[in-house]
Formats: sequence, C-alpha cells, structure tokens
Amino acid sequence: MKLETELFGVRFQSPVLLAAGTCGFGMELQDVIDIERLGGFVTKSVTLEPRAGNASPRVAEFGGGMLNSIGLANPGLERVRREKLPWIAANVKRARVLVSLAGHTVDEYLRLVEGLDEGDGFLGFEVNLSCPNDARLGGAPFALDPDAVTEIVSGCRARTERPLLAKLAPNDPDLPTTVRRATEAGADGLTLVNTVPGLLLRTDGATELGAGPGGVSGPALRPLGLRAVSDARPHTSLPLVGVGGVFAAQDAVAYARAGAALVQMGTASFAAPRAAERLSVELARWGRRKGVASWSDLVKEGEA
Repeated sequence: MKLETELFGVRFQSPVLLAAGTCGFGMELQDVIDIERLGGFVTKSVTLEPRAGNASPRVAEFGGGMLNSIGLANPGLERVRREKLPWIAANVKRARVLVSLAGHTVDEYLRLVEGLDEGDGFLGFEVNLSCPNDARLGGAPFALDPDAVTEIVSGCRARTERPLLAKLAPNDPDLPTTVRRATEAGADGLTLVNTVPGLLLRTDGATELGAGPGGVSGPALRPLGLRAVSDARPHTSLPLVGVGGVFAAQDAVAYARAGAALVQMGTASFAAPRAAERLSVELARWGRRKGVASWSDLVKEGEA
C-alpha cells in the first residue's frame, strides 16, 4: 500500500505521526528512533511561560491504558523559538512538524502564534483547545465552549498563513457544533481527540497521580476517538487527524475507515519507542495483503 498522502499543500510520506507530548521537540528521541521515517510529529504544547509541570508521579498505568497529568511542562515560548525550532529546522527534513499551542486565555494563543510564526522548521500549528485552563472557564477546556473555539481559531487564523489544526475534546456533548464552528473560523484541519478526564485511586484512597485527576489515553480511548472522527466527518470537509489508542495497523485502518486522513500515536510509544516506525511498515504490509492501493483510498472509503 502506498502510504504517501497530500495534505495542507505538502506530501506526508506516511500517515503516522507522533502525538503532542509524547516526543518532546524531536531531539529527545533522536538516538532512539529515526524520526525521518515517520509522517511527522507534533511538539510538546508550548505556553508563553516555562512550566515545570505537575507534581510526580505524573503517569500511572491501568488495565485499559494510561492516566497522565504532565501539566504542560515545556521550556516556554522564548526558548522554543531560540533553541527548539532551529534544531528542528536543521535536523528534520522529511517528517512534517506541527507545533502544539496551549494557553490559559484567548490572548495567550494569539501571542504564541505571533511569537512563533516567523520561525523555521515546522509546517503549522496544532491549537490545543482541549487542555484544562483556568482563566475563563473555571478549569474546563476551551473546546467545550463554541464561542471560545471561534474566538481562538479565528484569531490564530488572522495571524498566520500556516496550516492550523484545532485539537478537540472527546467529551464534547455537541461535537458537531464545535466542528462546524472551528471550520467556519478558519481551521485547516481537526485533531480528534485529546485525553478524557479520569482518576485512579490506591487501596488507601490516595490518588495514583501527584496532581490527582489526569487524562486517560491508550486502548480505552480508541472507541471515543473513532466515534469522534465518525461524528465529525459529516459536518466538515476538512482533513481529520485521528488520535487515541493507535497501537497496530488495524487501529490506524479503523481511523481511516472512520474518515481520518492521518493518525497520531502516543501512549504506544511509551511502551515501545519505535512503535510508530513499526506501524508504518505494518500498514504497508497490510495494504499489500488486502490489495489496497493507497492510504488515500481507505480514507475516501471512510468519507463515502
């Protein structure tokens, strides 16, 4: 199966990307995997100020996957612009890079785009609208407020000509409305989905994570991700990126059947750092066995 696909005006050599928060800014994995064999990766979410992250432990496993509360740990806008983007520009040539953005307020997202847009080495932005924030919505994600989605996406759109992907939430009670609002506001694509809120307790009642609650990822998230992609597909013509529980070729194919043009892998990479590389190979073998000509053909079937 031919894995190449054309999106956002460029060629992706594989539909498999590493998800935000799972590969740092690329340099952290340079001695572990060959990033240039992937379709690309999404950086850690960048905030205006450096963040140390939440109290440890930040990650806990359970039968259906993983619970994490990293707290958007990152070096902040200035260091990303000064150190991380130049490294990406010098070392990543074939893989496509999206920079993830996160903020407490609408204005922070806009300032991040303004501060990063002139940098080199990356294709576009993934606007993380589904992370907790505390300035306007009392801790709920911006993705659950359609007016906030419109304001952030349209504001970012006015400040960049780069591809702009809005990352939405799995627990949106009216996802079709949010999808339409993000589309109308000028997004170039939608990433579906982020983690879903969860909690793990020890037998003594103490929380497994230092911060208490966290985000559920891994196999348990796959049905939610597939449902979100499937529900979103009739309400937008934008490319969709499927995220949640992608571990093997059949998982990625399921997302394509649901209508996802690309997939992102996250939790699987923690257990097996080379999982994304292996997935691209597995997909090509699967396609040959099934007589599928290209990844795009699968996506078209999902959109039909």
